Order: sequence, then structure tokens, then C-alpha cells
Amino acid sequence: QVTLAESGGGMVQAGGSRRLSCAGSRPSDAMGWFRRVPGKERELVAAIDWGAHSTRYADSVNGRFTISRDNAENTVYLQMNSLKPEDTAVYYCASCPGKYGLCTREELYDRWGRGTQVIVSS
Repeated sequence: QVTLAESGGGMVQAGGSRRLSCAGSRPSDAMGWFRRVPGKERELVAAIDWGAHSTRYADSVNGRFTISRDNAENTVYLQMNSLKPEDTAVYYCASCPGKYGLCTREELYDRWGRGTQVIVSS
């Protein structure tokens, strides 16, 4: 089974930008980016359906983050702008069967990457 692999994490100053990549996506799957902060539950940050017709964002990142996908390259991206210290987290990409459309419930996601750490310094 092809696994998902995130990349692009690292340290960035507040106000800066970072783009995360997730390799291994299948064109037929919906995709999502999640993040986890120590001591908190994992949250869905952004989701995109298989054809990039629909997207959804958490209120905390709406207007700052953009999810996109390149099905020819089997890659999903998360462009993060105007980063804040509270965006510091481990970011995970995950896939959800395309039959569900835009997946906004974590339990629908059945493949996960190992995560990439993003640290935003103030």
C-alpha cells in the first residue's frame, strides 16, 4: 500500500509562510490536513475533495491557509501564510475514500502520513 509522506515542515517566524507537501495521494481520494498540538486533540485544518471542486477550512486558519492538489503528481499541498505561534503543531495529511465527497469527519480518513513539525516563533 502506498503510504502518505509529508514534507516541508520546519521553523518559521511569525508572519511568515510555509508550504507543506503530501506525496502519495490518490486522485480518487479526498484529502485532508490535520494538526496536533501536545495536550490537545488532533484537528482538521483543511480538506479537499478528489477533484478540487470543494474545500473546507478550520475557522482558525480560514483566509490564511490554502489546500490544493496536483493529481498528476499525486501530491497535496498546504500553503500556510501569515503564520502565528499558535499554528505550531505536527501536521499530518490523510486520505479519505472519494465516495464520501469532502471529508470533514476524522473517522472517515483511512490513510495517514507520519507528520511534519511546524514551529512558528514569535
